[in-house]
Amino acid sequence: MPGNGEAVTRPTEARSGEGPAFVLSRGVVVLFAVACGAAVANVYFSQPLLVTMGHDLAMSPALVGSVVALTHVGYGLGLFFLVPLGDVVDRRRLVVAQLLLLVMALTVIAAAHTAAILLVGMAATGLLAVVTQTLVAFAASLAPPAGRGRVVGLVTSGVVIGILLARTASGLMADLAGWRSVYLASAALTALLALVLYRVLPQHSDAPPTSLRYGQLLRSTISLFARERLLRLRALFGLLIFAAFSTLWSSVALPLSEAPYLLSHSAIGALGLIGVAGALAATVAGRLNDRGLSRRTTGIALALLAASWLPLAFTRSSLWALVVGVVLLDLAVQAVHVTNQTLIYALHPDAGSRLIGGYMVFYSIGSATGAIAATSLCTVAGWGAVCALGAAFSCLGLVLWAFTGHSTPARAAKVTSRSEA
Repeated sequence: MPGNGEAVTRPTEARSGEGPAFVLSRGVVVLFAVACGAAVANVYFSQPLLVTMGHDLAMSPALVGSVVALTHVGYGLGLFFLVPLGDVVDRRRLVVAQLLLLVMALTVIAAAHTAAILLVGMAATGLLAVVTQTLVAFAASLAPPAGRGRVVGLVTSGVVIGILLARTASGLMADLAGWRSVYLASAALTALLALVLYRVLPQHSDAPPTSLRYGQLLRSTISLFARERLLRLRALFGLLIFAAFSTLWSSVALPLSEAPYLLSHSAIGALGLIGVAGALAATVAGRLNDRGLSRRTTGIALALLAASWLPLAFTRSSLWALVVGVVLLDLAVQAVHVTNQTLIYALHPDAGSRLIGGYMVFYSIGSATGAIAATSLCTVAGWGAVCALGAAFSCLGLVLWAFTGHSTPARAAKVTSRSEA
């Protein structure tokens, strides 16, 4: 075996005698990351385009606001109802099928000439964009236990980049060729990725498929939370960090669009480029987890998350303070997120899709909570109150780590040694 996580391209013999077993190369991991980023970006493309869409389709302000809401509702439903299917069907076929259906949903959006068709397309896009989490679980299942953190970190870096660059890319493309071009281009890219993934990915993962029926599969997702304390704890961490993340990103446009900055929508969208630094944290955190430093990584990241709100509080008087705060916050959030996914997948690799899908439901709850609370609070009490809210979510996560984290390493170590046996 090559050391230092270098690319592996040659097959090894399968244990069951079915021929060569698939072994991840770095190139395939990068392909996973690109596919994840491209899929999840579809959830966020609409945010800079809402006004243009509304004018084009004669939508009321309330109906325009439902565009984002329906996309996220669809995503939340997909996390619970679609992602667990990765534990009972061939993941390659599931990924390709979801991507092809996503192409259809994106084409519907691009061709929509009524508000109703647009909203149906948005809901379907959110539902099918959860292929991102199926891909994360797939990559984790193909990775060797000793290098799983590195693989999850690299794939998650693609998710981070996709989320943060989606708004910037959609704004620029809409300015050049109209808002419909954003979804046509995404449909073309998604179709290409479906073809490439079908040709590159293996038909079966090492984990044996479960014989659960669909209803049993969904119930087992809930029972996993009832049985596994580590899963519940890491889900709570996920809820809190993404509540803090959403608190910033859902409201930061408000102070930047007012005096003294008066920034344009394109300039505000470009702020996402700064947050790409979070992708670096994802890869580093993955390697630290492989070295057994999960608890320390979590604690340091949560401390950085809490500290990030101090410079963010000075956003109205200094753009440099905002930049520092954004970098710290994104580094911290992604470090905890990668740690969470690495640890929970190791609990039951044969239920990896259910574990990650269930965990991401808490991510959605946290994101929605932060967005609703921050936008309401910013209007009523100003940017300072928003920063206090974000700091509260962050400090609550740090307190939770301080009081419950000591039991995590032993459990995680036991799980890791079991999976390596």
